[in-house]
Amino acid sequence: MKTLSLTYNVKSNKNHGDYALIIAVILLSLIGTVFIYSASNYSAFATYNDAYYFVKKQLIGIALGLIAMTATCLIDFNKLKKLTPYVSVISIILLVLVFIPGIGVENYGARRWIGFGGFTIQPSEIAKFALILFSATYFSNMPEKMHTFKGILPVLFFGLLICGLIILEPNMSITVCVALLMITMLFAAGMRIKHFVFLIVPAIIAGVLLIIIEPYRLKRLAAFINPWSNPKGEGYQLLQSLYALGSGGWFGVGLFNSRQKYAFLPFAESDFILSVIGEEIGFIGLLFFFLLLGFIIYRGLKTASKSKNLFGFILAIGITMIFGIQVVVNALVVTGSIPPTGLPLPLVSSGNTSIIIFMAEMGILYNISKNKN
Repeated sequence: MKTLSLTYNVKSNKNHGDYALIIAVILLSLIGTVFIYSASNYSAFATYNDAYYFVKKQLIGIALGLIAMTATCLIDFNKLKKLTPYVSVISIILLVLVFIPGIGVENYGARRWIGFGGFTIQPSEIAKFALILFSATYFSNMPEKMHTFKGILPVLFFGLLICGLIILEPNMSITVCVALLMITMLFAAGMRIKHFVFLIVPAIIAGVLLIIIEPYRLKRLAAFINPWSNPKGEGYQLLQSLYALGSGGWFGVGLFNSRQKYAFLPFAESDFILSVIGEEIGFIGLLFFFLLLGFIIYRGLKTASKSKNLFGFILAIGITMIFGIQVVVNALVVTGSIPPTGLPLPLVSSGNTSIIIFMAEMGILYNISKNKN
């Protein structure tokens, strides 16, 4: 009887995944929707005559994201290997389509979206996952390639191709994120320190050159150093963000009581939503908010560390790191710790492509966590 009981318990726990991760992801997306409403209701009503315009879009994204997450939770993540060539090629094609007139959508001087009727897709979000999947598949199929510079060249080439197409949009923030993701995944896969140094030096030089050759990036850098030098121009957004965070104090001005959302803070519902959150719930509230973000990162790293499958390990590391990189970069931007750049806060900022892809990736993390092989 004891043997049968033990056998039953083992079988019943076999498919148990990280439910805490899924609950945290859903909770974060719902919290994000509440703050999207708070940050956007005034501007949405003024622009679209509908205070719930951005909330409705976000709820559609969450609904599609939940469908995607459910699918990736149920389908064995190892089957993704077979999709790697298709996902890789499609991601590059989509990045190229951005530049084709009539297909690519231009906004604020940048071409970062593809339009289909009333819907838009941001290919760079798909490209980030394509890089993660490509790296995980390549290194798990040929683990001996990890420790040689020649062996890492395919991942390096694919990553640089994605970076090159994204910087042409132009979108330096996502380019930096993809570059950081690529180096992180190479390092996690076992890249030698000397190869890491060999890559990081030219990466820094390239970053400096990209700033120098574009006047608007130099202006952003100047605004970061001294936003008061041009408070109504390049320094405006950073100053408004700091006003919001400063107004929040310890406990905030209260939910839905933000003052900066009244057309003072640009992109309050997307790239700078963290400023509104800080204004409304204050420093103490932000601590709990970042605990939730940190919990998701922790569960992702824990899933990676427990994976006995090399493909699952690298896949989990990549998904967790791109989430973590974007959280850190977004937080540094809104607090004025690094030069301003447009980058959404994962699962929180307004943006359907981003939330669908991230929720699908979190489903993959769950799938890895329940796989014991």
